[in-house]
Amino acid sequence: MSASSSHQWVKSSYSGDRDNCVEWSPTSATTTGTIPVRDSKLTDSPVLALSPTAWTDFVGMARADG
Repeated sequence: MSASSSHQWVKSSYSGDRDNCVEWSPTSATTTGTIPVRDSKLTDSPVLALSPTAWTDFVGMARADG
């Protein structure tokens, strides 16, 4: 998945003021069924497309490390 300008990106609330920030596109998740995720510092880099199950696991990991 490419870093398309058609995505409406939202910074993760778990990122806070840290440098390890990710963004996701909830609008795209709703319309496509996959959750686009990208590095907020490298906005032109490739976008990772996660399944709902993988997204749930990813968020769980972020909460555990938070």
